Amino acid sequence: MLPPPPAKQGGFSLVELSVVLVILGLLVGGVLSGQSLIRAAELRSVSTDYQRFYAATKTFQDKYFSLPGDFRDASKFWGLRNTVTTNCISASGIAASAGGQTCDGNGDGRLNNAAAATETAEIFQFWVHLALAGLVEGTYTGNAGSGGTQHSIVGTNVAKSKLNNAGWSIFYTGPLATINYYTNDYGNLMYIGAASTTTITYSPLFAPQDAWNIDTKMDDGRPGTGTIFAMEWGSFASAATSAGRCTTSTSTTDYAGTYKLDNTAGNCSLIFMKAF
Repeated sequence: MLPPPPAKQGGFSLVELSVVLVILGLLVGGVLSGQSLIRAAELRSVSTDYQRFYAATKTFQDKYFSLPGDFRDASKFWGLRNTVTTNCISASGIAASAGGQTCDGNGDGRLNNAAAATETAEIFQFWVHLALAGLVEGTYTGNAGSGGTQHSIVGTNVAKSKLNNAGWSIFYTGPLATINYYTNDYGNLMYIGAASTTTITYSPLFAPQDAWNIDTKMDDGRPGTGTIFAMEWGSFASAATSAGRCTTSTSTTDYAGTYKLDNTAGNCSLIFMKAF
């Protein structure tokens, strides 16, 4: 008696394998393309957000003849906060009330930080005034966080960015020359950067290529000139940190430096000089 024929072995043909490989390639390509599109949209949001805040501030100035945050008569419109613990300025003469929503500025044209942690300040009332005027979305505390006089908490006392863990802060600084800044008179500036536990949202956020992308679209594409500047995290500290630099600059006055495009780490944040 003859043995039964061997069972037929199943498997994929070369054509079927080719189809599977093509499908996998399309899926991988689609995922990578999707990630690129998402990142491109995030970077575009920086320009969109800045233009929105700029327009809101100019509209506020046209209506109230003052910078938001620095507005001496804010409490005449929205009531003075009923508080004695946050250094809430009453420049308008309005008495504090239970329904008061804001504090006044001092009207000097400069957006100043708080006197102490958790206290109110013009750099935080800036967002309160814009929101109360209906010019930006959100509700803001108007107070510094517990980490310090400039402690900005994204979505709580400053505006949130569409980038993860990032926000917008505003601050006044005159002529400045420190390890993290190019030497300049920055005036009332805006920052876009990652959140910090102690200060303004200027912690490193962007890879130099991304910072260059934003700077090129909105300004001159250079970190030390124009109206958009790079924060120099690690760049000026020592030669040992050169691999992690945001730019090629070697001093606070090396304005000819460029973004260090071969560095893929997120070591940059950006300053909008004399924004208002």
